[in-house]
Amino acid sequence: MNPEVLAYPFLAVAIFFESFVLVTLLSAPARKARGRSRTAHTPRVAIIVPCWNEEHTVAATAQSLLALDYPADKLEIILVDDGSSDGTARALARFAGHRQVRIISKENGGKHTALNAGIAATTAEIVGCLDADSFAERDALSEIIPSFTDERVAATTAAMSVHRPGNMLQHMQNAEYIFGIALRHTLASLNSIYVTPGPFSFYRREVVVRLGGFRQGHQTEDMEMALRLQQAGYAIENAPRARVYTNAPRTVSELVRQRTRWTTGFLRNVLQDYRAMLGNRRYGALGMLVLPFGLLAIGSGILLFFVLVFTLGQGAVAAYQIREGIPLSYSLVPQVSLGGFDWFYLPASVYLLLAAIAIIASLSLIIIGKRLSRTRGAIIQGIVSYLFLYGFLVPLWLIQAIADVTLGKRRLWR
Repeated sequence: MNPEVLAYPFLAVAIFFESFVLVTLLSAPARKARGRSRTAHTPRVAIIVPCWNEEHTVAATAQSLLALDYPADKLEIILVDDGSSDGTARALARFAGHRQVRIISKENGGKHTALNAGIAATTAEIVGCLDADSFAERDALSEIIPSFTDERVAATTAAMSVHRPGNMLQHMQNAEYIFGIALRHTLASLNSIYVTPGPFSFYRREVVVRLGGFRQGHQTEDMEMALRLQQAGYAIENAPRARVYTNAPRTVSELVRQRTRWTTGFLRNVLQDYRAMLGNRRYGALGMLVLPFGLLAIGSGILLFFVLVFTLGQGAVAAYQIREGIPLSYSLVPQVSLGGFDWFYLPASVYLLLAAIAIIASLSLIIIGKRLSRTRGAIIQGIVSYLFLYGFLVPLWLIQAIADVTLGKRRLWR
């Protein structure tokens, strides 16, 4: 049997999901969210910055929060040193005298304990989180707050992209993050967001306290909290113009380590702690579509990679066999015709056609995500990197994550 046949159902599902996202962007709830205007309501807000060995970035993170366009008397910044062993304490000390800043030092216990320490130290109505290697735009908080006018909303996510991408790998991640902006905006209109990322997600403090605070969540406390909020019947919104930038891994090994943690966290949270939500109509699109598709995407990502490698190898062998016996000097000369490139040598199949459709849909969502968020900077490098790198790198962390979950292996975050 041709291995490509195995890929058809997965590609069809991927195209269906991407088409579903594109169509949902035109829905009334999505249009209403995009048209949401800023409000004069300014509740008390506390932004918690959990720090563990972040001496080189935490000061810039804190400065970006102090520069937010929000009433100073309504904004509190809580810097939590989670037992750092580098110069983080010295970096935080420069803010010790600032009237908006509170510094908490504690023994190392993990990010979830740092967040809980910050929540316990404030009585603000809204609490937010910003990773100590991330930076918010001046108007980001003003874009977030209007989401909480709806009492059902317990959390709101921002629009995240990469801070000053330097190499091709970071440009690839930037395109991926901007794709995520369009995806989260769509999922929010269906109340099916399954993760509230560390960079600039906000919560109703009373709801988080009522649900027991943050948990370790298999090293993905932001995903665990999002699922717990959904399970409790709360809504999670998205503010597509609340821009926040985060530092991205610079090397393949760092990227694989980060994404393995994310993927194992997803698998363990969904399959172990929140398995009852899978296929459950009570949770709408989250239970019936998003979580099942997330599991399917992990398996299909690995399968499609191997099918792609097989197809390319098969095409290379076929091209060699066709040219066998033809003089090398002739083979190396580009074959042209009146129409230009000789399409005879281009491999064609239904598999490649479906793959091309899926890629075009992904690129469309990247472009839409950039327009929605009004993220500055060119995206061409990111799109090119995404096209040529992403499909070959994803299987590296998917295979490792599945192996870790199957074998019960736990890896250190850093």
